[in-house]
Amino acid sequence: MDNAVIDGITIEYEVAGTGEPVVLIHGALIADAFRPLLAEPSLAHGYRLITYHRRGYVGSSRTPGPISIARQAADCQALLRHLGIERAHIVGHSYGGAIALQLTLDTPGIVHSLALLEPALIVGATAQSYRDALALGQGRYSERTAAVVVDEFLEARFGAGYRTALDQIVPGGFTQAVADAGTWFKLEIAAFLDWSFGEAQARRITQPVLVVLGSESNALWPRFGETSRLLLAWLPDAKGFVLPGAAHGLQMQNPPGMAEALANFWTHHPIPSPT
Repeated sequence: MDNAVIDGITIEYEVAGTGEPVVLIHGALIADAFRPLLAEPSLAHGYRLITYHRRGYVGSSRTPGPISIARQAADCQALLRHLGIERAHIVGHSYGGAIALQLTLDTPGIVHSLALLEPALIVGATAQSYRDALALGQGRYSERTAAVVVDEFLEARFGAGYRTALDQIVPGGFTQAVADAGTWFKLEIAAFLDWSFGEAQARRITQPVLVVLGSESNALWPRFGETSRLLLAWLPDAKGFVLPGAAHGLQMQNPPGMAEALANFWTHHPIPSPT
């Protein structure tokens, strides 16, 4: 990993491959959630894949107080500036999807295309149940061990028996998630509950968007399906894709399928070469 000092904090990042730049923004808890994609043949050529650990994860700086989604989007923007990248494909998974959406609203010129992998949005008929679940997680984190709460959180989203696949494809991922759990439960949830995104904001996003839903996700929690349907209805230029054999773990549960879908999407929306 390399380090970039941004506004006084250190952000760990890694660049793999060459070609059109792609920034992959991880969600809550599993900071290396995109690592399985880096070795996929369909992405190995033609793309410069940029992964990074958001503040509060792994070796990136830890900061006190709630970390707003706008601040997280600014971190991503600053990393792109550090790397000399003016325009990129942006991919956001779960909470990283919310950050990707905010980045697109704040600095639309940076975002060439947007891939949203089950983004975390508090919308529709399931909004209150999602708020309640987040508040419950906050409370349980203060009452139980981090390992117990992280396991409950991931099982509800990835499905029973998720640890077997996770430990194989992201070795050490669960242990690191437990170490970083305070960032999500103590800092990021509070900021997320204050964030607002709905149809009015979605209508402002004119870039091509790939909206990804895991084939097993809606059975675990109907909010995944509802969020996907609403985004496809709201976004001016959106295409839906259902990833087979995956729940919310998506790129960790079916890396080849996720990589192929992303490569196909980018092939149809290439970044023009500088003139």
